[in-house]
Amino acid sequence: MYLDAKYGLSYDYALLSSFLRSSVSAVWAERTDHVSLFSVFAHLATSPRTSNHVFLTLPPHSNAYLGPNDTTSYTYAEAYEHVLRYAGSLKRRYRVKKGEVVAVDMMNGPRFLWCWFALWSLGAVPAFINYNLCGEALLHCIRVSTARLVLVDEGAAVWDKYDERVKAGLAEKNTVEAVVLEKEVMQEIESAKPFLAANTERSGLKHQDMALLIYTSGTTGLPKPAVVSWGKLHLAPSFVHHWLPLRRSDILYTCMPLYHSSASILAVLSTLFSGSTLSLGRRFSTQTFWPDVRSTHATILQYVGETCRYLLAAPPSPIDASHAVHTIFGNGLRPDVWASFKQRFGIDTVAEFYAATEGPSGMWNKSRNGFSEGAVGRNGVLAETAFLGRMADLVELDFSRNEVLRDEKSGLCVRAGFDKPGELVYKLDAENVKRRFQGYFGNEDATRKKVLRDVFVKEDAWFRTGDVLRRDGERRWWFVDRIGDTFRWKAENVSTAEVAQVLGACDVIGEANVYGVLVPGYDGRAGCAAVVLRDGGRRSEGEQLGILAHHALLALPKFAVPIFIRVTDGMETTGTNKTQKHRLREEGIDTALVAANGDRMYWLRDGRYVRFEAQDHRCITAGAVRL
Repeated sequence: MYLDAKYGLSYDYALLSSFLRSSVSAVWAERTDHVSLFSVFAHLATSPRTSNHVFLTLPPHSNAYLGPNDTTSYTYAEAYEHVLRYAGSLKRRYRVKKGEVVAVDMMNGPRFLWCWFALWSLGAVPAFINYNLCGEALLHCIRVSTARLVLVDEGAAVWDKYDERVKAGLAEKNTVEAVVLEKEVMQEIESAKPFLAANTERSGLKHQDMALLIYTSGTTGLPKPAVVSWGKLHLAPSFVHHWLPLRRSDILYTCMPLYHSSASILAVLSTLFSGSTLSLGRRFSTQTFWPDVRSTHATILQYVGETCRYLLAAPPSPIDASHAVHTIFGNGLRPDVWASFKQRFGIDTVAEFYAATEGPSGMWNKSRNGFSEGAVGRNGVLAETAFLGRMADLVELDFSRNEVLRDEKSGLCVRAGFDKPGELVYKLDAENVKRRFQGYFGNEDATRKKVLRDVFVKEDAWFRTGDVLRRDGERRWWFVDRIGDTFRWKAENVSTAEVAQVLGACDVIGEANVYGVLVPGYDGRAGCAAVVLRDGGRRSEGEQLGILAHHALLALPKFAVPIFIRVTDGMETTGTNKTQKHRLREEGIDTALVAANGDRMYWLRDGRYVRFEAQDHRCITAGAVRL
């Protein structure tokens, strides 16, 4: 008992056995030419043991979004028939062929899943578009995917973005067809004869081959399409199935957007590997979350850190702990929320993970007590010896320049010791980097920047996560912060370069410097823009910021619109004319520090920017207002 507790032997056994089982399964799939996960879905749908098991159930609050032929639950066999009808329409009418990329711009719902698996059945590659994107960001994501076809939700929140300007942009270089799944199209699909493409359309695949494109915001520029390989899709969800464990009798609830890898890979595909049931919410709402969970009898629910904080902030109810959930599974659950959430809602187990869509590996922490509360990963001595000690590490950083520190004599990186923050890096095959890291589709420059060479020995190669973590002597891993300009707000990565570019296009803005600021009581960082106005005194400062708010709310996704605006007379720059962010980040939304520099701070309230004063800061700290 003592040795088990000290060295984490039983915990490591579960961790390593889950990894081993998923690895063996992946190797076998490649050897037997069943790399496409459509084969897993087809097997569940046609096997007498599983065909009548419920694959997908929709909570009552999602029913308003269903079409006339949609139902509230689907067995594996019923889902399979829908998928094949979609495949028939995509093949016959739109000539979708093996290897081509097709963009999917949809909100959560059965049609997203039918399109996704229908494309896989044809040997095509889905590119999941963030349905919050609009304007230039939307055009960019479609263009870089090389898709000639975009499948679009009929919901107003998605289809209305495809106005004449966007349609004209899609037709500029290559003709891209946006197909909205409206009534006429759906009638055609539902009446189509089910079509199962020949096995040759899905054969010959290798683990390194591209299975999905999922967009991720980098430190600069517009969203980048991360290549998600078949190997990752075999290892990660299969691991989750064994590690949680996710049993056939379980019902996993998620209302996280399917365009995110958390929901698509670790919820949907983990359900497939276990042959269990997915309960799919349309979107997150504190009013419908627990009713959805209860009505579908979910036993495991998926979260992001902000989800739990918002649920905890809702008024207590006598039935808070009246549900069937035994495990919550996700990433970003902060230490100040962790214990309170478990206690209030009667949760037995928290399964926290750390990973990146394009990353080659992750961190895992299954916790039932206070030992690893707040950690993003943990392991014992066996896992460290067998795997983590060789495949994951931390390197020290020069935080003033956001660059790795190197030893002056050897030129190699400096390993961060216990309780010292450092950038998390993962080991790659130096001779074949793309075996574990396939990079960004069509962007070799961005791919190359994620690979760090000469780290611990000459000519080795490691993947840069861009995140600062620390580990302690108990082999627990703790998230510290994100490196560089990109910050995370409300479960979304926000690129400061993209936001600054949009703000700079506003007539009243002479210069914009965007960064993230810490806000008391909130995870991640909120968007803040230091701006130099250029109106020349023709309009008041308030009027100019009104124009800016209108512009930003139209041109940016809601999560990317800066909550705070700092009006300044001039920007600090480096010798190469790059704007400085360090002091701005440090001063944050401290009104005294901002005023000491002669600047004025504003914040977004009811669609307009108004002055942000010391009493407003106190209200945020007291939790009296929500951002």
